[in-house]
Amino acid sequence: MSRLSEPGLLVLHAVRVRGTADPDAVAARYGLDVEVVQELLLDLEALGQVRWAAFGGTGGWSLTERGRAEDERLLAAELAGDPDGRAAAVVGDVLHAFAPLNARLLRACTDWQLRPADAGRLDVNDHADAAWDAHVLDELAAVVHAAHPLLAALAAELRRFDGYDARLDDALAAARAGDGARVAGVGAASVHGVWMELHEDLLATAGITRSAPPDPRARRGPH
Repeated sequence: MSRLSEPGLLVLHAVRVRGTADPDAVAARYGLDVEVVQELLLDLEALGQVRWAAFGGTGGWSLTERGRAEDERLLAAELAGDPDGRAAAVVGDVLHAFAPLNARLLRACTDWQLRPADAGRLDVNDHADAAWDAHVLDELAAVVHAAHPLLAALAAELRRFDGYDARLDDALAAARAGDGARVAGVGAASVHGVWMELHEDLLATAGITRSAPPDPRARRGPH
C-alpha cells in the first residue's frame, strides 16, 4: 500500500522542491489545507527550519540549512519505516533509470531554446522552423511517456510522488497547443520546471546531494 507522508514532512518537503513558495503554493503541492500549512510554516519558522523573504512586492518561504537537514532526516526515517525495504529499493531503481531520461530531457529543452546555425554556432531559437520545434516536442513527449511507469512505481510506494505524471502531461499538452513557455519557462508550470522538481524530489528521497552524487544505484534505508 502506498505510504502517506505526515503533513509536517509534506510542508517542509514542498518548500524544498519548490525552492521558494508562498503558503498557497506549498498547500497546492500536496493538496493540503492552506490554513494548516500556514500554521505549520510558522511552527517551522520558530524552529529555524524555514525563513520568509520578500521580493518584488511578493514573498516566499525557503529552507534554512537546519530545515534541509530536518527534511533529510524525515525522508530517511520514512524509508527506514518501510519494514521490507521495498520503497528504498524502488527509489534506487527509479533513480538509475531516470539518469538517461534526464539527459534527454535537458538536451531537448536546450534544443527548444537554441538551434544550430552556420559554422557550428548556436543561435537563439526563433521558433520559425516548425519542423524543428515539432521534433523537440516529440522528443519531450517520448521522455515523458518513458517516465510514466517510473512515476507509477514511485507513487505506489510513496503517495507524495503522485501527480508528477499529470503535471508533465498538462505542460506538454499546453506546449503542443502553442504555449511555448510551457516547455522550458521559469516556474513549476513548464515541462522543465516540473521535471526539475521531480529530480530534486527523487535525489532528496534517495539521500543524494546535487553537489556530490554517489552511485545512482545507492539506496538509503533498508535493502
